[in-house]
Amino acid sequence: MLLEHDGHEVCLADSGEAALEILAQRKFELVITDFSMPGMHGDQLVVRIRQLIPNQPIIMASAFVEEYKIFGEASGQVDALLLKPFGMKELRAAIEQVLIQAPPEQTSDLPPMAKSLPAPDITSSPGTPR
Repeated sequence: MLLEHDGHEVCLADSGEAALEILAQRKFELVITDFSMPGMHGDQLVVRIRQLIPNQPIIMASAFVEEYKIFGEASGQVDALLLKPFGMKELRAAIEQVLIQAPPEQTSDLPPMAKSLPAPDITSSPGTPR
């Protein structure tokens, strides 16, 4: 996985429900989710995450321009949005931007290999992403 080449630890979840179960057991530095997923959509996952962990940094990816406009521009519920298709350069920039903006209390008690989470992937990074 490309994120692992950048030093991130990746933890996968096969659904939004599975991601919530993992989030209930571990702290993550970052959640990356897709908007369109079977079962629980990404916007529903984000709402649930915000209820459980209000300051959790979240990146949303979407191939749907209308959902991107509605969810991204109006909601303010995610910290960054990536419109598909996007490359590693855009993903790396979004990760760096979101982690720089994360409140210090969000990551202060994480172990040296801090945790993060992609959309049905769950990712970790050591300190600042490259």
